[in-house]
Amino acid sequence: MKKQLILWAGLTAIFLMLLAASVAANQLYSLSLLIGAIHPVAGYAFLALWALFSIVVLLSGYRIWAAPKVPPFAEREGGRNFDAYIAYRSKVMPSHPSHPDNGRKSGDLRWVRTNLKFLEVDALNATKKMASKNFFIGAFAQNTSYGTNTSLLNNLKLVWRIYAMHHRKHSLKEFIMLLRSVYACLPLSDFEKEDLPAHIKPIIQCAFSNTLSSLLPGGNLLTPGFLNLFLAGATNTYLTCLCGIMTSRHCQMLSLEDRQGLVQQSMFEASFMLKEIVKENNPILSVTISNAVKKAGIESLNTVPLPTPGSSVAQDIVSHLANSLKNIIKETGHE
Repeated sequence: MKKQLILWAGLTAIFLMLLAASVAANQLYSLSLLIGAIHPVAGYAFLALWALFSIVVLLSGYRIWAAPKVPPFAEREGGRNFDAYIAYRSKVMPSHPSHPDNGRKSGDLRWVRTNLKFLEVDALNATKKMASKNFFIGAFAQNTSYGTNTSLLNNLKLVWRIYAMHHRKHSLKEFIMLLRSVYACLPLSDFEKEDLPAHIKPIIQCAFSNTLSSLLPGGNLLTPGFLNLFLAGATNTYLTCLCGIMTSRHCQMLSLEDRQGLVQQSMFEASFMLKEIVKENNPILSVTISNAVKKAGIESLNTVPLPTPGSSVAQDIVSHLANSLKNIIKETGHE
């Protein structure tokens, strides 16, 4: 059924494109007849110009879409096709500025591995930077279309950035294939209940570790609300870490051996990166929320009217309590 739907969608897309092309050609021909009525050569020149423009657009689109011819992966290092693939990677991969042999445009296995190590460091730094952004997006824009779309867009940018690091020339088809491979490895892409505990574990460990001790004095009252924000941000961060690390590993593969344990190793590295990001950004989140809540509390207490000579005992008690709470909040904020 799936293959039939894909075939139907492809045929429908081709039909619509041919239909649009025929309509456009008919309209251009009609317009050329009007121009040709003024001067015969002008009508033919108009059609020639549009034909030339169409060829340029098609060729440009083909160059953007077309993927280079990649040698097949070897089963293992040193196996069949391994040398051919190393030679290919050394030509298409940009030389890192920190590489000792930076001037070389291509090289042997040692050159390729050294260059990949430098690119891996850059990819991990880019992943950590983007995951930190998504931590706050997940915390403050949780369960909103803005937060979901922004996080998704950031993850797509991250995959493209890592792909561009590892390829001198870029191909839209190759990039889409990489996206499909990374997405297939992410949790919930093909829902399996058995895989969820392994992905949830690092998020829960961060939530119930000492990271919550960074709350300001009196912040324990905010723990339930803060925990919801934290879990949303940590989940967002973990998925971004996983996405970036898996993309890097796909781009770093030199043989089919490297594919073994790719998901498990990526999950292990993503959990450690998650802890680092939470450790750095959780104090910022907790202080921001605590200050915001205290400021909102003081502003709301300021609306309580002061006691007047004609006020009742109940009003005097409420005013006194509001003033006392306001002083307590101010004192805890300066500690």
